[in-house]
Amino acid sequence: MTSLNNLTIHELHELLKNNETTSLEITANYLEKIKQKDVLLNSYLYVDYTGATEQAEQTDEYIKKIKNSANSDFPYLTGIPLSIKDIFLMKGKKTTCASKILENFISPYDSTVIKKLKENNFVFLGKANMDEFAMGSSTENSAFKTTKNPWDIKRVPGGSSGGSAASVSADLCAGSFGTDTGGSIRQPAGLCGVVGLKPTYGMVSRYGIVAFSSSLDQAGPIAKDVLDSAILLDAVAGFDGFDQTSRKFKIKKYSDIVKKADKSKIKGLKVGIPKEFLSEGLDDEILSNIQEIQNNLRELGAEIVEISLPDTAYSIAAYYVMATSEASSNLERYDGIRYGLRSAKNSPDNALNSPIGLNSLDDNNMISGGTTANHANLEEIYINSRTAGFGNEVKRRIMLGTFALSAGYYDAYYKKAALIRKLIIKNYKDAFGKVDLIIGPTSPTAAFLIGEKANDPLSMYLSDIYTISVNLAYLPAMSIPSGITSKNNSNGAGLPIGLQIIAPWCSEDKMLETAKIIEDIVDFRKKYQPGATF
Repeated sequence: MTSLNNLTIHELHELLKNNETTSLEITANYLEKIKQKDVLLNSYLYVDYTGATEQAEQTDEYIKKIKNSANSDFPYLTGIPLSIKDIFLMKGKKTTCASKILENFISPYDSTVIKKLKENNFVFLGKANMDEFAMGSSTENSAFKTTKNPWDIKRVPGGSSGGSAASVSADLCAGSFGTDTGGSIRQPAGLCGVVGLKPTYGMVSRYGIVAFSSSLDQAGPIAKDVLDSAILLDAVAGFDGFDQTSRKFKIKKYSDIVKKADKSKIKGLKVGIPKEFLSEGLDDEILSNIQEIQNNLRELGAEIVEISLPDTAYSIAAYYVMATSEASSNLERYDGIRYGLRSAKNSPDNALNSPIGLNSLDDNNMISGGTTANHANLEEIYINSRTAGFGNEVKRRIMLGTFALSAGYYDAYYKKAALIRKLIIKNYKDAFGKVDLIIGPTSPTAAFLIGEKANDPLSMYLSDIYTISVNLAYLPAMSIPSGITSKNNSNGAGLPIGLQIIAPWCSEDKMLETAKIIEDIVDFRKKYQPGATF
């Protein structure tokens, strides 16, 4: 018998509607499994056992009242337990971005995504682990723990939303929300065998999401299937006046579109395959899987068109100039004065003079913001706090970005990267003049071993070679599981393969519809389960 943990959001919703279970029962099942399994997996930074239980109880009371009223319907997410990437501000809860510099930061307000989820009466299970400040592709850059892939615990789950993807894949939540700056939703979803959706830039509010790269960051769902991803997108999409990058797009009911998806709608669909996505560096089994999906679509009447995105080769370089430049600007606010961590290492006797009372130091001789240490000057506060608070990858990107923006180098680096971005946008515009959708691999390989690329930043950056250009072009894209490798991992099973679907601006409807049809053909959830550990 399938346990509650294995069910999708829409399946749990039906059980709640039909009085076959309660939110408290669903939540208790997830909390128990987290307690048993996450000690090994490390998908969560912290779990709100008490809060989740209380929320579930309150939601059950709400559902009872709704059912006794004239309108007995309630939102899909009512009573549904979700994990949230630890980059979304949530009032009264820690938001650390997996960084020491925000280790004790309690958010004073809700991000718009969280506000909308609360309006849908979701149950908050806890904050998911991530690469520090969303800078990474493996979730090995977290300051607190390394998340493991449920399919093989010796391998990475991808990043930066690795905790979110792992928690969904291992059935430690019903769904999750992550952020995608260069592939940070799609790549971990692909490596963990779940669905990850990056919406059109500006469709989901960035208000209350800790900024990495403001012109690239976008929030989106990670889910067990395509319909769940549409349900989660329905809950959070829409214009927000608090976010200057938010746009007044025409938002559709994406879950209804997915429910009506039919194979007959593939007939006549023009599907582009970029030749640059099938070049050197792509694993043979992933190439074979993509070709199989092409054949499936062709059999349903789709026209498969070879296209070119000629400037793809420059996307990694352009991205890492633009993203690091914006990161160096955004992370400038962490100065050890206003909030966050402040080093007291230069205090003469480790004493702290504070206007709000004497605070004790931790083992690293650190304190949280709001106190005054005996530094010689402001520069010492900045240097010591940032040195102790930021991890190596964050420091690397701050230095790269600061250099790219410095006098005499701006034109040579940032300005050129911005021009390349325009070329990439034009590449996609030209391509979508010929095709309706583009498909290709999400990642060049299946999940790699923990530590395999830790000392080779360039190799790590290339993990996002197929996803980065989408962010540069502001487009929507998603990853769905499309198969499994035959190569054995340490548990004696294969590893998930992710298929990426890229759509024109604001064409989430066509993208989700096609994803659902492919999902039905592949039937991944019924055929495959994570390895022996889970």
